[in-house]
Amino acid sequence: MPTAIEFFKLLPKTNCKDCGQPTCLAFAMLLANQKAKIDDCPHIKKESKDALSEASAPPVRTVSVGPKGKGIEMGGETVLYRHERRFVNQTAYAVTVSDSLDTDAIKERIKKIRSLRFERVGLIFDIDLISIKNESGSEGRYVDCIKTVANEWDRPFILECDNADVLAEVLNLCKARRPLIYAANDDNIDSFASLSKSFGCPLAVRCSDIDDAVILVERAKKLGIEDLVLDLGSKNLKECLERQTIARRCALKKKFKPLGYPLMNRVGSGEYAVATAVISTLKYGSLVIFDDLNSYEALPLFTLRQNIYTDPQVPIQVKQGLYPIGNPNEHSPIMFTTNFSLTYFTVRADIEKSKIPVWLQTVNTEGLSVLTAYAAGKFDPEHVKEALDESGVLTKSNGIVIVPGLVSRMSGKLQELIKRDVIVGTTESKNIPKHLKEITS
Repeated sequence: MPTAIEFFKLLPKTNCKDCGQPTCLAFAMLLANQKAKIDDCPHIKKESKDALSEASAPPVRTVSVGPKGKGIEMGGETVLYRHERRFVNQTAYAVTVSDSLDTDAIKERIKKIRSLRFERVGLIFDIDLISIKNESGSEGRYVDCIKTVANEWDRPFILECDNADVLAEVLNLCKARRPLIYAANDDNIDSFASLSKSFGCPLAVRCSDIDDAVILVERAKKLGIEDLVLDLGSKNLKECLERQTIARRCALKKKFKPLGYPLMNRVGSGEYAVATAVISTLKYGSLVIFDDLNSYEALPLFTLRQNIYTDPQVPIQVKQGLYPIGNPNEHSPIMFTTNFSLTYFTVRADIEKSKIPVWLQTVNTEGLSVLTAYAAGKFDPEHVKEALDESGVLTKSNGIVIVPGLVSRMSGKLQELIKRDVIVGTTESKNIPKHLKEITS
C-alpha cells in the first residue's frame, strides 16, 4: 500500500476541498489508511487515477459473488495478522443442495439451511451461499433444481458442475444472479473461462497444488478472466494450513499476483469438515463449502468467524436507545449503561433473570465499557441526561433511576440534572436480580 506522500504526489494539490477534506495532504492520509476512495477526488487526472488505482489495489483481489449491491465479497485482504490493521471480508460459508433431490426435498433442504440462523451480541449469523451441485449428471434435473433454488433462495449461490455444456444452459437462466462457477481445472479451463467471460461470472479454479494454481491462474488471465477464487486442492488439515499460508504470504510479502486471489475449500460434513473450516477461517480462507452443517456445528463456527473478523480497533456496539425489558410501565425503574455490546447484553440478561420490568437506556460511548467511558468523559451525568431526554423515558416512567455502581460518584450531579430520585446500583452485573428485588419489594 502506498504511503500518504506517494498518494499526495499524484493528487492535484489544489486544496479545493471538493473531496470533503481541508487539504490534498489530508485526503492522501485517508487514502493511505483506506478511509477514502480515489473517486472522491473529482479533479484527479486519468493517468494519475489509473496509477493510484493499481498502486492502492489490495494484494488479494476482491471478488464479488452475486448481483451488484447484494453480493458476497471475498478477498480484498492487506495484512497477514489482524492486529496489523484488520481483516476485511469474512469467510463465507456455503451449504450444498444436490439436484438428486426432488422438488419437495430441495425446499426442505433450503428450509434447513435457513434455520442455521443465530443472534449473538446484536448480530445475526447465518449461511451466506448455497452451492447447487450437479450430482445427477442430468441437464434437465440441474435446470429444475436451479429454478427451485432461485425461487426459494434470494441470496448468492454457487454452480457446482463439471460439464461446460450443462453450465452454459443454466447460466442462461441465472446470469443476473452472478453465481460463482465451480470449478475449472487443467482439463476444462478453456471452456470454463469462456463461460465466465461470456456471462460475467466469477470463476473458481480447482488445483492439485500451489504450482498448478499458478499455471491455471496465468491461463485464465490470458483468457481475460480476472475474478478468480482458488481451491488449492488441500487433502488434509496440514495441507490446508500450509498452502493457504504460503499463498497469502506470497501475495502480501512477495507481491506475487498469481496467488493474490481469495482461497476456498470444498469440505464434506461432520467433525473433520468443521475442523477444516476452522483452519480455513483462522488462516486466510475466503469460502468454505459444506456438504452438510448442523446447528451445533454452525454456531461455534460463526462465533469464531465473528471473533476473527471483528475490527480490533472498533468495539462492537448497540445503538443508543431505550430498551424496554419485561413490559415496563410508568412505575418501573430506569437503568442505564454504555452501548458496548458485551456490557449491554450482560446487563440485559441479568435484568431478565430478575423477572422485574425495567426501562434500560443505552448511552452512546462509542462502544467503550463503563469505567473506560467514564474515564474518557463519554459516560458522565451530562451525556446520560442527553440520552434520557432523547428517548423520553423520564416522561414514560416516574420510577427511580439506578446508576451503575462502578460510577456511583455521578449520582449526585445526575440527580440535580434530571430532578429525579437516583440510587446507586450494583458494581457487578450478576447482583442486579437481587438488587432489583430489594428495591421493588
